Amino acid sequence: QVQLVESGGGLVQAGGSLRLSCAASGRTFSSKTMGWFRQAPGKQREFVATITWSGGITYYADSVKGRFTISRDNAKNTVYLQMNSLKPEDTAVYYCASHRSGSVMTKSSYDYWGQGTQVTVSS
Repeated sequence: QVQLVESGGGLVQAGGSLRLSCAASGRTFSSKTMGWFRQAPGKQREFVATITWSGGITYYADSVKGRFTISRDNAKNTVYLQMNSLKPEDTAVYYCASHRSGSVMTKSSYDYWGQGTQVTVSS
C-alpha cells in the first residue's frame, strides 16, 4: 500500500512559479510510475504529468508542456511538480497518484491518491 501527501500549493500571481511535492510512504514507491492530476471547480479531474519509476520517461498534457516539469527522488520517496509561467487557468486542486495499470493519462489507471493541494493563480 502507498500513502501520498501533497504539499507546496498556494496563491501566486500569473507568471509566477510553485513547486509541489508529493511524499510517499510504502516500500513499492520506487517501482511505481507516478502522476499528477488536477481538478478545477466544476470540472473533471484531468491528467497533468507522469514519470516512470526510474525518472527516465516523462509525459505531459499539452496544456502544461514547456511550463511544468515532473521529477522524482526515490531516495526521498518524493515526486515533484515544478510549475513555471503559471496562468489563471492552472488554478485547481492538484493531486498526485500512483499508477496501477493502463493508460497513464486515465485517472482510473491509478490506485492510490493523495488528498490534494490547492493552487490558485491570480490574474
